[in-house]
This record gives sequence, structure tokens and C-alpha cells, in this order.
Amino acid sequence: MALKRMDNVGIVVEDLDTAIAFFQELGLDLEGRATIEGEWAGRVTGLGDQHVEIAMMRTPDGHSRLELSRFIRPGVIADHRQAPVNALGYLRVMFAVDDLNETLERLYKRGAELAGEVVDYQGVYRLCYIRGPEGILIGLAQELG
Repeated sequence: MALKRMDNVGIVVEDLDTAIAFFQELGLDLEGRATIEGEWAGRVTGLGDQHVEIAMMRTPDGHSRLELSRFIRPGVIADHRQAPVNALGYLRVMFAVDDLNETLERLYKRGAELAGEVVDYQGVYRLCYIRGPEGILIGLAQELG
């Protein structure tokens, strides 16, 4: 049996509404919001009885999703949002954009900050990492030519 697809990447946040607004500004569509709770959900995650509010964001092409989660129960026990880019574990989510400068201008208004610099990679891509809501590391890439 072969792998079919990657369904989504999950990010845990404190302020779900702010995260939704930020990713909508980036260009993702809010596919839906839901509350997940109960012992059955905890059996999947290993957290026991849990209560989580989620929002599913979809890329414009419909192929990728970002699941934003806010844990009500149990509470958050670790915070990796300000980890440097060479920290072990998940690093970032990378999005392809058609105009990096315009995208950055919109996201700056939502509190985004450059993690480093905007660079030109061999005339093929313009790339940067930004810190979005709650310090989430996000990569942006504009294909050149």
C-alpha cells in the first residue's frame, strides 16, 4: 500500500482567533472550526480526557491544510515557539507566494517580523523566515523567473 497524501500540519496556539486572522491574511481559507473533546480524542493523542478548539485552514489550491489547535484541557506543558531555526524537532511551515514584498507588507500589519533577511537564492527563489503570531516560524518563498 502506498502513501496517499499529507493531510495537514498542526500548530498549537494560545489565541486561535489571532492565528486564524494571520493565516487568512497570508491567503489560507478557513475551512471550519470545531471543538474536540472527550476520552476518545485523548486515546488518539495519549493525553487522556481532552478539550481542544481547532480551526482547519486550507491553501488556495486545496491540496494542503494547516490545523490550528488551542488546548483548553489539559493545559499546555511546553513552549517551543521561540526556538532557533537549528533546534531539534519541527522547524517551520513553508508557503509559496507570488509576491514576497506584498505578502510581507500585509503580514507586518498583523505583527510578523523577519527572523533573518530576505535573500535571493541563485536567481531561482526569494526566501525568508518570519515569526508570525505567538512566534510561530513560517517560511515564505517566491519563485523567480
